[in-house]
Amino acid sequence: MAVNLDKEAYYRRIKRLYSNWKKGEDEFGRVDAIVVSVGVDEEIVYAKSTAIQTWLFGYELTDTIMVFCDTKIIFLASKKKVDFLKQVAVTKGNENANGVPPITLLTREKNESNKANFDKMIEAIRGSREGKTVGVFSKDKFPGEYMKSWNDTITAEGLEKVDISAVVAYTMAVKEDGELGLMKKAAAITSEVYSKFFKERVMEIVDADEKVRHSKLAESVEKAIEEKKYLGGADPSTVEMCYPPIIQSGGNYNLKFSVVSDKNHMHFGAITCAMGIRYKSYCSNLVRTLMVDPPQEMQDNYNFLLQVEEELLKQLKHGVKISDAYSTVLEYVKKEKADLVAKLTKNLGFAMGIEFREGSLVLNAKNQYKLKKGMVLSISLGFSDLVNKDGKKDEQKKYALFIGDTVQINEEEAATILTPVKKKIKNVGIFLKNDDEEDDEEEGDDAEELLGKGARSAALLADRTRNEMTAEEKRRAHQKELANHLNEEARRRLTEQKGEQQIQKARKSNVSYKNVSQMPREKDIRDMKIFIDKKYETVVMPVFGIATPFHIATIKNISMSVEGDYTYLRINFYVPGSSLGRQEGNIFPNPDATFVKEITYRASNLKAPGDTSVPSTNLQNAFRIIKEVQKRYKTREAEEKEKEGIVKQDSLVINLNRSNPKLKDLYIRPNIAQKRMQGSLEAHTNGFRFTSVRGDKVDILYNNIKHAIFQPCDGEMIIVLHFHLKNAIMFGKRRHTDVQFYTEVGEITTDLGKHQHMHDRDDLYAEQMEREMRHKLKSAFKNFIEKVETLTKEELEFEVPFRDLGFQGAPYRSTCLLQPTSSSLVNVTEWPPFVVTLDEVELVHFERVQFHLKNFDVVIVYKDYNKKVTMINAVPVNSLDPIKEWLNSCDIKYTEGVQSLNWTKIMKTIVDDPEGFFEQGGWSFLDPESEGSGAEEDSESEMEDETFNPSADEEEEEEEDSDEDYDSETEDSDYSASVGSEEESGKDWDELEEEARKADRESHYEDEDTSSKKRKVRSVAPPSKKKRRS
Repeated sequence: MAVNLDKEAYYRRIKRLYSNWKKGEDEFGRVDAIVVSVGVDEEIVYAKSTAIQTWLFGYELTDTIMVFCDTKIIFLASKKKVDFLKQVAVTKGNENANGVPPITLLTREKNESNKANFDKMIEAIRGSREGKTVGVFSKDKFPGEYMKSWNDTITAEGLEKVDISAVVAYTMAVKEDGELGLMKKAAAITSEVYSKFFKERVMEIVDADEKVRHSKLAESVEKAIEEKKYLGGADPSTVEMCYPPIIQSGGNYNLKFSVVSDKNHMHFGAITCAMGIRYKSYCSNLVRTLMVDPPQEMQDNYNFLLQVEEELLKQLKHGVKISDAYSTVLEYVKKEKADLVAKLTKNLGFAMGIEFREGSLVLNAKNQYKLKKGMVLSISLGFSDLVNKDGKKDEQKKYALFIGDTVQINEEEAATILTPVKKKIKNVGIFLKNDDEEDDEEEGDDAEELLGKGARSAALLADRTRNEMTAEEKRRAHQKELANHLNEEARRRLTEQKGEQQIQKARKSNVSYKNVSQMPREKDIRDMKIFIDKKYETVVMPVFGIATPFHIATIKNISMSVEGDYTYLRINFYVPGSSLGRQEGNIFPNPDATFVKEITYRASNLKAPGDTSVPSTNLQNAFRIIKEVQKRYKTREAEEKEKEGIVKQDSLVINLNRSNPKLKDLYIRPNIAQKRMQGSLEAHTNGFRFTSVRGDKVDILYNNIKHAIFQPCDGEMIIVLHFHLKNAIMFGKRRHTDVQFYTEVGEITTDLGKHQHMHDRDDLYAEQMEREMRHKLKSAFKNFIEKVETLTKEELEFEVPFRDLGFQGAPYRSTCLLQPTSSSLVNVTEWPPFVVTLDEVELVHFERVQFHLKNFDVVIVYKDYNKKVTMINAVPVNSLDPIKEWLNSCDIKYTEGVQSLNWTKIMKTIVDDPEGFFEQGGWSFLDPESEGSGAEEDSESEMEDETFNPSADEEEEEEEDSDEDYDSETEDSDYSASVGSEEESGKDWDELEEEARKADRESHYEDEDTSSKKRKVRSVAPPSKKKRRS
């Protein structure tokens, strides 16, 4: 037979079966032989008889009888199956070599009696132990004459039958590594189908307001497993449903796995979904509840259900009695929400493997079996018959909540979830926009019933148009609310902070010697030379014949020069009034004391008779050594400054388990050393550890991560895991609040020397390879993230930037794509990275927003007014509306203006006098509406004065044209005034226009007749009016 049988697995498992039988616990102690008979029945999906065959051989063998005796094993099967089983039949001379009894293979006869073979098996049963009782699976009843005649033979022999289903199930319940691998794969496929197909489909149905029956939706899920894209690379022929998916909503709920999806339409309330996928005969299970616009009480009950599941997972450990785990969870529910005890499901799950539900290992109050490491359970718990007080219709009044996962039992830790599908409220809640829209929809439904579909479509169209027209108004109204709230909140916050005075740090006073005994007694000091004490970092200088110590920290700089026969050494000191460097300020412990500003020493370059060395040597050595000591001191100070404010982190708890989530061949930014190095990132119990190929280690604790960002490689040349930290960490002698791990996914450099055809085979192959590599890396990173989120119980969640909402901008020197995430605005592909936490943002102001400019600037003001504002320059003007929409959806106030403001002065003014700032209207001074009204007033006053003053906002061309016209007309009017009499000074408007036309014709400016007409009207009018007044 072409099919291979895993001999090693067979021997391991048959040995385990015999070992448990020999121990004689429970029903095993009462049986003398074990009989497993499998007939043909297409309707039977799960049976203990077929499960033990799959467990031992990897295949189901129909019309096969297996008899396990104390000293021998007999298999009766057709010729083909006997040939297959020969692979494990013990060969001659090798009996009991594997610690299991030898196998006798009997070939089934073509006639139906098979009396001779039955007699041989009965004889073997009689010879096994006492030969009176046989262990059978009493629930397994296969039809057909062959099975009937065998059962009749056992009955005729008077053998007592004992049901051993429970003890065999307990033997098979502990999974080997290979079995666990298959179950993990099954669980992963279930998760994929749920996330990528079912959840997305429900979202589409809700979004489009479709009417879909539960049964139809269940059928579509069954069809989805035939498509490879949902199977994570598994062969569709190895994948099948454990049971038809169960989808329930609209008040009709039965929280069991034996029910079938009904034909009612899906109701947009609480939608429970249970589905399980079987991979290579091993089962998995997943249950989730999706909620559309859940009221607060429903959300609270759901959150409590998650806590109950968390409590259950803590109880499920090796050696714990099932009934004890159940009782603890029940007590927890009684203690926290006693009214929900009656609503809780009667059992909390069951063991699972080749069979979907192991009836003897159900999590309930009566089960006395103990859990063992390696068992896999399907836990499922829920609350049924809950009442929705806000419900108006019948299907809204009752609801149920149901969640479940596939979990693996561990030695000491809580059970591990194998189906890492997120189940927090934000992941399963579908929140529609507002109540008004729902009312509109209900009205539309009534209209449809009364007037038909035409009226409904017309009503919807009118509704959509009306909404589109008021979208901007809605945004403005929302911004107005935010503005009021912003000022109140900011005033309250600043009032609270008023009492906290900032302590200005005094500069550290460096004392060279605490007492005279520490002063060095060197010959140079006695000879009145400069001496540098490296131990105490002090320069001892002769001042008026006295050796005076100066600490290296007091020296600002030194210089040496040679002039003729002398060498000069000039030493400058820090004194009040001299700068100490950026951000340090002139802070001295005692600024009123007398300070030495500078000292200059002179020494001869000529060697006097009897001297051992040239006198200037001392100054040259002093110059060199002072420079060295100064450099060492400054380096140390810089390192200490870096360490200032570093919060001491907890120690990383190393998990020695080899199955830790791990990513290899990653680079770290910023680099640990000058040259970038590869390494691996591994997730442990309470944090990550990056280990470079050189052995450098960088630890990042989960509780220190403010934002964990996963930047996929879509449209990027690198794929990144970025961690923005709450408190800085030290590595590479510097402090860092942003650490990222990345790998390159394509060629960042391009060979311009290539002159090949665009359809060159090598190029096409390289593109294909890059696509595959991108997909592979993306899958590896996603897998790592899912494992980490499961490990941390979703306390650490990775955010993925929304590329569609991204916009170009220059937060630093270069332009990059800034992308929002659920809680931040980031760019992590360029270095340095840009991360702004939205919760810390007070408001956003847009500067230089003008029609004739192609871009504008974004200023981000933080709630901490002492923090410097963030500027993003050169944002394209077409991104303005999308940014406004995004900020509005995040409840962040934004304003805009045409000018660039001096934000350093503004923030200083606010911090110095917060009360005065808010009394004058607070942040309303940035509001465009107030600016607009001011502009209107200005223009009105200009019209009243009737003087022509071109505004700075007008385009240059207009300014130039109007100025030219004004000058020429003034000259004309002056000329006419000087030549003409006083009577002519009061010429009326038509006469002036006529004169102007004549002048134009004479000067050949007929082309500009119409344009100059308009301009001259404007420029000549004021003088004529003034003359009339006079």
